Amino acid sequence: MKNIIIDKVSKKIKLISLSSLFTGLAVVSSAVFAYNDAELASPLTVTPAVVMKAEHAHEAVEEAGHDHASENKTDEHSDETKADDPHGHANKSTNQNGSESANEEHHDEGISFSPEKMAIANIKVSTLTAKIFAKSVYAPGEIKANGYTSYIVSPRTESVVISRHAILGEHVEKGQALVTLFSESMADAQGQYRVAYSEWQRTKKLGLGTVSESRLLASETDYISAYGRLTAFGLTKAAIEDIVKNNSSNLGEYTLVAQRAGAVLSDDFSQGQRVMPGDKIMILANEENLWVEARVSPNKKLNLPVGTLAKIEFSGQVHFAKVIQEAHTIDPITRTRIVRLSVENKDDTLHSGMFVNVNFQFDTQTPVMAVPETALMRGADGDWTVFVEGNPGEFKAVEVELGQPLGHYRQIIGIAPNTRVVIKGAFFVASEIAKGGFDPHGH
Repeated sequence: MKNIIIDKVSKKIKLISLSSLFTGLAVVSSAVFAYNDAELASPLTVTPAVVMKAEHAHEAVEEAGHDHASENKTDEHSDETKADDPHGHANKSTNQNGSESANEEHHDEGISFSPEKMAIANIKVSTLTAKIFAKSVYAPGEIKANGYTSYIVSPRTESVVISRHAILGEHVEKGQALVTLFSESMADAQGQYRVAYSEWQRTKKLGLGTVSESRLLASETDYISAYGRLTAFGLTKAAIEDIVKNNSSNLGEYTLVAQRAGAVLSDDFSQGQRVMPGDKIMILANEENLWVEARVSPNKKLNLPVGTLAKIEFSGQVHFAKVIQEAHTIDPITRTRIVRLSVENKDDTLHSGMFVNVNFQFDTQTPVMAVPETALMRGADGDWTVFVEGNPGEFKAVEVELGQPLGHYRQIIGIAPNTRVVIKGAFFVASEIAKGGFDPHGH
């Protein structure tokens, strides 16, 4: 019985001990957790009681929550203030992006100039309207003697130069002596002519009653043959008549005279020089009307009918010429086609051998819009642009397509009529836009 009572007491003691142990462990655990929370909320706060630590930690947590709510409230107020800002200010990131976007939009629109700055930069604006332009196509040219009015002086038999009577550049009249030559063939021809002439005159006086008809005909034929031979050698009628009138004249000597009035363009010979038949001794040409040989690139498909006008320019002088002939073949040396023009030279300012600029003149078939070549600018992508004025002093680049060249102008396509375009100072406008660090052509 006693053992039973002792066992029951022991069990109750063990139960009480276990219960006390579990209760202590629970209290210690709660205190540790509360202490940890308090340290997280307020690490500088130290309290001796575990319960006080838990309460202080709770207050710290509440204060922290209050502060965080205050910060949120402040942030919300700040956001509301920025949203309601009448000046449109945004936060730093928004301000930068917005400012950059606004600037880019302004850059795309172009640039503005004050009237004073436009005057200083000599920027001129014009309203474009469609009209008829004179189209001009350039080609290099050379002045040539008029082959229809020039004359080559040359011996028609082997001869020796005795003396000259005209010099280079001299203007001679028709029939004026140019050069005296000597030829053995000419001496023989002159002698035969004297004999034939005398025989013809004698038989003609005798008549048919004295001489036979055949002999009369033979003497006449010999005379005509001798006369024709001298004519073929280049002697004039007066020179041939002088052969029989002046028996003291030196046989073999003969003088070549100017067949027409003109200037001596060439005299490449010397006295005592032996010249062959056909050799060029002198060239005579009437310079009142000259030729211009223009060399046109075969790639230019130009229709240049007879009568097409052209402007001839040389050292600031301007003459007008007309097309008189167009070659249909390509020069094998220069690979160009030759267009021949006729130009009047009344003031004697043009001379054979001069190089000139030839500008063929055409009128556009329909009215077109055109700007000076200096008004065109290249864009960053290589496209041609012009600067269009929207409001006074405000310019922006507009891409255009180029049409036909019109002298110092160029046809443009893609601009509406009555548009105001910069025709002078376009380079300055482009450079001023480029200083802003963006594409001056609005790309």
